[in-house]
Amino acid sequence: MDYVSALLPPFVMAVLFISVIRVIVKSQGGPNKAKEDAVVDAALARAENTRQADGDSRATGA
Repeated sequence: MDYVSALLPPFVMAVLFISVIRVIVKSQGGPNKAKEDAVVDAALARAENTRQADGDSRATGA
């Protein structure tokens, strides 16, 4: 029974690792890609607007 207790943790970790990789691969592309791209584009636009607003306020305050 010692060999079972020695092999169980690596086997469980391997199964979990393979499961995570499969989920990551399956979630790439398809209908999820458009939603993810839209979220990233919105976040980049918001960051750019914030950066420009901060730059403009510094220029007028100086």
